[in-house]
Amino acid sequence: MTAPVPAPGDAHAPRGALERAAPAGPRVVVVGEALVDIVHRATGAVDETPGGSPANTALALGRLGRRPTLITRLADDDRGRRVRQWLQASDVEVVAAGAARTATATAHLDATGAASYEFDLDWDLGPEASSLTDRVARTADLVHVGSVAGVLAPGAAQVAALVRAARANAVITYDPNIRPSLSADESRVRAQVETLVGLADIVKASDDDLRWLYPGREVADSARQWLTHGPLLVVVTFGSGGALGVTAGGEVFVPAVATDVADTVGAGDTFMGALIDGFLERNTPGAPVRARGSGIPLADVEALLGRGALAAAVTVSRPGADPPRRDELLALGAA
Repeated sequence: MTAPVPAPGDAHAPRGALERAAPAGPRVVVVGEALVDIVHRATGAVDETPGGSPANTALALGRLGRRPTLITRLADDDRGRRVRQWLQASDVEVVAAGAARTATATAHLDATGAASYEFDLDWDLGPEASSLTDRVARTADLVHVGSVAGVLAPGAAQVAALVRAARANAVITYDPNIRPSLSADESRVRAQVETLVGLADIVKASDDDLRWLYPGREVADSARQWLTHGPLLVVVTFGSGGALGVTAGGEVFVPAVATDVADTVGAGDTFMGALIDGFLERNTPGAPVRARGSGIPLADVEALLGRGALAAAVTVSRPGADPPRRDELLALGAA
């Protein structure tokens, strides 16, 4: 793809245009952490912005017209209210368990815009976990889970139970988005990740995730191994190095879209949101997708990866997690 990425400030289409362009369609539920990113930039500036990997993915889906529900954990404090407003402004419904304080992630950006993180959060859906699980299992067509919520006790067990209950009727997507500072017990985290991989239909991971989980193993080999656990599609993102899609029917590589990088915050989450959105445009979600047994056609995989790459390029071209809206992607030639 050679479509130019717009400059910062060109991305925010009127919400009415977005809503006319794309009906909500299938019921999408995202489960995982929402927090405030405290970003220390290489210039010395410090910004506070809403974030969290699953929240960023929900935001991307909302801007693409999917009107998802995010099940998360937030305090009723200034930061929590800011996170809610940020999500709701992009048509994300927020269902949040209470917390003593809203979680934070302190990100330090290097000269290339790459981020390293330190977290102050806990993850627990509390006494409402079982009722949320029942609600999602009854109503969701697609459930996305990811990142800290899949591995941090006690909430990780709640997430796994929710996924098990939902997958009879819903497509499951998963992004492990490993945070090494919260993942000291590598063998335990690896087992938790592999459990969710085995429950998922589509898995997206970065090359850094796979190198951390399986040191010394080729990244593509790890993706192929995951495919044998049950997913229809495993995607590996390599940042500016492009993305690889692995299916039972073959493999597809798509290069990244060249752009000037402001920072990489939210890039992988935006890729995931665009991947889910593209999948929903091509498939009726639910158990029948899994039952077909033939996987996802390679032509569709190529289109999905191209869409994700283009959306991620828009996000990295401006500061923070700021995914594109649907009409912006269409204007750039997204399939």
